[in-house]
Amino acid sequence: MTATRILLIGGPGPELRIAAGMARECGAAVRLATSQADALSALRHDGADLVMIDVETDVAGFISRLRAERFAVPVLGCGVNASASRAVAAIRAGAYDYLPLPPQRDLIAAALQSIGERAVELIGEDPAFIAARDRAIAFARTSLPLLLTGPPGSGKALLARAVHAASGAIGQLVIGECRGVAPAVLSSELFGHATGDFPGAVSPRLGKLAEAAGGTLVLRSIDTLPTDLQARLLDALDAGTTRLIATTADASAGKLRADLAARLATARVTFPALAARGADIDRLAAAFATRLSRLNGLVRRTLSPDALAAARAYPWPGNVGELEDVIHRAVLFAEGPTIGPTHLLRSDGSPLEPKSAEPPPPVSLSGHVGRRMQDVERDLILSTLTRCCGNRTSASSILGISIRTMRNKLKLFHEAGFPVAPAL
Repeated sequence: MTATRILLIGGPGPELRIAAGMARECGAAVRLATSQADALSALRHDGADLVMIDVETDVAGFISRLRAERFAVPVLGCGVNASASRAVAAIRAGAYDYLPLPPQRDLIAAALQSIGERAVELIGEDPAFIAARDRAIAFARTSLPLLLTGPPGSGKALLARAVHAASGAIGQLVIGECRGVAPAVLSSELFGHATGDFPGAVSPRLGKLAEAAGGTLVLRSIDTLPTDLQARLLDALDAGTTRLIATTADASAGKLRADLAARLATARVTFPALAARGADIDRLAAAFATRLSRLNGLVRRTLSPDALAAARAYPWPGNVGELEDVIHRAVLFAEGPTIGPTHLLRSDGSPLEPKSAEPPPPVSLSGHVGRRMQDVERDLILSTLTRCCGNRTSASSILGISIRTMRNKLKLFHEAGFPVAPAL
């Protein structure tokens, strides 16, 4: 497996160089940049797996530039005797954590280990999960493009990283996001550009395909890639040495060109939703609590039986990604070594709501005689969704329809002006 690439941004002081030395001793490939401009240039040409930046610099401005140029790289704030306000400001700006300098070797190692664990942390014993994992890993040593399907947050990106790790490729793993990106920007991200190719192209940029040469390119939500770029992607794959792993939540949406869909159909793996994986919720929650406690320099946190029961009772519409976020907050909020159910909070601070154990009561037909079928269907879907507190997964399960059908129906209802319960 290739070394973790770290880009350190800060002044010429010795503390950052000590951190660089410790990271190298832990097996990382480290590059120093004394200015944000140099750092952005390095990212454009070489990429990175982790950026460490001095919180005394303009962290918010730098992260804003990263987002503008769509660099998907985690940022870790660091500083010498930095005030708490500086550290908090860096985290609010988008840094995922703060590391004090002079550094401690175990904290440097924990940060690197966190990057590595995220790459291959495929925990579970559910039969459907194991079958999907093993099938994907079986394709690792081939050059076939791999299509990973499954609901958002189910672990497709982690599975892609595990496939790359098992492939023995000497090149890097590079991740690109297709959803919500303007075609011109996406073209530049994938295939690169030269200075002056278009307004705003103030410097050349290496495309993700070139950056992933000899390695793996992961394209998320490939079904949203414009059709002309799908054709260019196929040409590039035929001519190059980059392995493609594509992900999508719905491979049946019919948005892929027939030739690209055919290429991806040879090696396709579907990942199950977290709610369908039974006791894996306990295993993942415990693993996240252990890793995130260590990453934040805290005493190991464990979940109480009541907390685990609350986690099992929740439908997890955001799947594994949502579970990790909830456990991360719980690790930080818990005042002692035990995480209780009150520490398990959603992103808006509200407690986890258990999935509906009972279906809604039967709908009386007396009030529906003489009404159009589509009106009755709409009322039934909307009332069921309200009873499920906005949870699309639970409501679709009760109604016996697919989550895709549910979302399509709700989109039509919303466009027609009917109030739709907000998603969890």
